[in-house]
Amino acid sequence: MLTATQLRPGMIIKFNNELYSIFKTEHRTPGNLRGFVQAKMRRLASGSMTEHRFSSEDRVERAIMDEHEMEYLYDDGESFHFMNTETFEQIHLSGELLGDAVNYLIPQFKLMVVFYEGKPISVDLPPSVEMKVMETEPGIKGATVSNVTKPAKLETGLVVQVPPFITEGEMIRVSTADGSYLERA
Repeated sequence: MLTATQLRPGMIIKFNNELYSIFKTEHRTPGNLRGFVQAKMRRLASGSMTEHRFSSEDRVERAIMDEHEMEYLYDDGESFHFMNTETFEQIHLSGELLGDAVNYLIPQFKLMVVFYEGKPISVDLPPSVEMKVMETEPGIKGATVSNVTKPAKLETGLVVQVPPFITEGEMIRVSTADGSYLERA
């Protein structure tokens, strides 16, 4: 158990029998009142943001999470199948649980799956992934870096704005945070 003053961004806590990720905390001590901690939290089940005011003496339960490296195998239309790289045990996750991560899943892709009490609750993607350009307009000869972009469809179906010199079949690096083009791979 932690006191509310020990809450830090990135921590996962159990609050009202739900899991929340701490987004931002602010310890306030107004003039003649008792101090409190204003916490902005994201509910892991729904992704919704909420704010709560904890008294400085309040006790909060920190959730103990397990992380396992998993390799993406395939999707069968309903769920996505992963294999633990240490035990070779296979699990399947729903598209709802994965959210936007499905846009970056290609076979043999390794990522961290976060478990709470033996059940998978989320995935941690690396900051960037390398993907192949499947469809785009023809490249422009001699094009250099500029603010002009064109759409490119990647192997997972994700559409990314790329510079005009990128051609079909090239490997590019894409940010998993916002789905933007970073560089050629």
